[in-house]
Amino acid sequence: MDDLKLDTRRLRYFLVVAEELNFSRAAERLHMAQPPLSYHIKMLEEALGVQLFERTRRGVRLTDAGQLLFDEARRILIQLEQTARMVERVGAGEVGRLSIGFVPSASNAVLPPLLHHFGKLFQGVEVFLQEMKPDDVVQRLLNTTVDVGFFYLPFEENALAFQVVSRETLVVALPEGHRLAAQETIDLQSLADEPFILPMRYTMPGLHMKVIETCRAAGFAPRAVQKDVWLIQTIVGLVAGGIGVALVPSSALSFPRHGVVYRQVFGTSVTAEMAAVWRQGNKSTVLRSFLKVVREMCPVGEV
Repeated sequence: MDDLKLDTRRLRYFLVVAEELNFSRAAERLHMAQPPLSYHIKMLEEALGVQLFERTRRGVRLTDAGQLLFDEARRILIQLEQTARMVERVGAGEVGRLSIGFVPSASNAVLPPLLHHFGKLFQGVEVFLQEMKPDDVVQRLLNTTVDVGFFYLPFEENALAFQVVSRETLVVALPEGHRLAAQETIDLQSLADEPFILPMRYTMPGLHMKVIETCRAAGFAPRAVQKDVWLIQTIVGLVAGGIGVALVPSSALSFPRHGVVYRQVFGTSVTAEMAAVWRQGNKSTVLRSFLKVVREMCPVGEV
């Protein structure tokens, strides 16, 4: 790994190829010839020691390792760009900063459009994003190092206010070869004896308790073979490996994973609520502007 150099140029080249799934079109987008582009991708694969693309007669497709790098590279480059802009603004003496703490699932669907719209309206505000566990988001909100957080309800902290920004149905994630995979919907009772992969249990109830309560309502307590997994992507990866089944928010369907099928729950519509959370009494005008955008774009409900 000493020779590993994930420079931003090669990461950007990789992202364009991953988006196009065609080296010729990617080279055109990058305004470069195809051979140098292929060379850089090959060097990246050799540095990582993995194959990122599978070449087929129809073109190319991402391997599992390539899909992981695709997700992470986008996040890394976004954070690098944000950090660079923040340093420039601070050096120039400009003001206006919003710190957002969020669980990874918030970036699947809820957070990107909010950030995009807020950025267009308030171009002078620097947004600082921090991906973290929900307990850490709450602690950072209370100690004033984070202005607003995004995580799953419920939680118990009177010093914090929140606005629900999304309600997602919980869906069943099954290994592709599972005995129930051919069914369009799954009766939760049929999973009573199945090994379950559970999201991590934090100080606050959150998604872990939602899954537990959903199973109990179906008449059983889930038999956990793997718990305290805090990334939805990791839960889905373990399902793909045949470790067990899981209940996950429907936003997971936006990121299909080889070896996993998703099925709706039969006869009920169990939802997981994501919320924007802030400290009561925070007088920040930047936070006020951001919450205005949240209320306009996510008029789901506030407490």
